[in-house]
Amino acid sequence: MHNFLPIKEEVLMEHGTVKWFNAEKGYGFITREDGSDVFVHFSAIQGDGYKTLEEGQGVTFDVEQSDRGPQAVNVVKD
Repeated sequence: MHNFLPIKEEVLMEHGTVKWFNAEKGYGFITREDGSDVFVHFSAIQGDGYKTLEEGQGVTFDVEQSDRGPQAVNVVKD
């Protein structure tokens, strides 16, 4: 009998541009390359220091489906 490991899907990170981000509330939206918007929460921003994004800033991120729709995770500033 063979033991097969499940194949893990490889997900490529996406690139996008910050549409807007409210630093006081800690969330905003990123416009994806296909033109659709995805929600981003400050807790998804990688790196040290104050976790905020600036309008028009380039970012790289993964997308996960949440109960409220797609959400950006592992957000890295370009």
